[in-house]
Amino acid sequence: MANKHIDEATGTETVGHEWDGIEELNTPLPRWWLWTFYLTIVFAIGYVIAFPAWPMVDKATEGVLGWTSRSQLAKEIDVADQARESVREALARTPIERLPEDSPLMQQAVAGGGAAFRVNCVQCHGSGAAGNAELGYPNLNDDDWLWGGDLKAIEYTLTHGIRQAGDDETRTSQMPTFAGAFDGAQLDALVDHVLSLSGKGRSNPVGAQIYADNCVACHGTNGEGSREVGAPRLNDAIWLRGSSREAIKRQILNPRMGVMPKWEGRLDPVTIKMLAAYVHSLGGGEDFVEVAENPEVEVDEQP
Repeated sequence: MANKHIDEATGTETVGHEWDGIEELNTPLPRWWLWTFYLTIVFAIGYVIAFPAWPMVDKATEGVLGWTSRSQLAKEIDVADQARESVREALARTPIERLPEDSPLMQQAVAGGGAAFRVNCVQCHGSGAAGNAELGYPNLNDDDWLWGGDLKAIEYTLTHGIRQAGDDETRTSQMPTFAGAFDGAQLDALVDHVLSLSGKGRSNPVGAQIYADNCVACHGTNGEGSREVGAPRLNDAIWLRGSSREAIKRQILNPRMGVMPKWEGRLDPVTIKMLAAYVHSLGGGEDFVEVAENPEVEVDEQP
């Protein structure tokens, strides 16, 4: 106390110690700060009494209100489950081709389908659904479809799969092998004609005749393909197995036919419907058209 003195500049008493000529003023704390500090002490005591606070051996003190973070989480999950169930019930009632008429429900379906896609489909089609040409997994972002790209057609493909044994309704197409059917010159001529259909080469009369004799029945006169038999379109720039001469020769001589598991029995119908909505939303989805009313509608394909 003997070292304390009054600072001449401020008139405030010092705390009594000095270092290198510097002294500290004993300025009182503001009243508002002190009262706030006291209130935090009172609040802390009340919190410890009301809520779980002190850790024990196998649990914390329970608090007089009986609140726990686990019970709050359980309630929130319950609310989310009820909301999700209402959406699923609405999806179950709505025919898939009518989903676009209900924009909020369609958005919910796409969101749910995106989650299902990331769990079940990215292994083959990739996280961005771009597929893998080397392995024969189709790109789902483009507008080429083997059996149809509207919501109903996609749902059918997901439900029954492609070339699935034991399912009479599975998508199936078959290209015969032409190994040994043509000599080297004939094979080159046929490849020339196939490339010409998409503007990648010049037409070859010999190849055109071979194509007419062997390929038109499935792929069409101009390479437009056929959804009835799942024959891919050849007159565009989208190729599942590659568009090089070597890739086309390989497919002619030793066709590679892909498979896709059927999701019926693995996923419930509502999840399949949501998956179809998500795939349709990726950019290549087509509008649903009643074939009976429009029998001459032109179709595209997904190789």
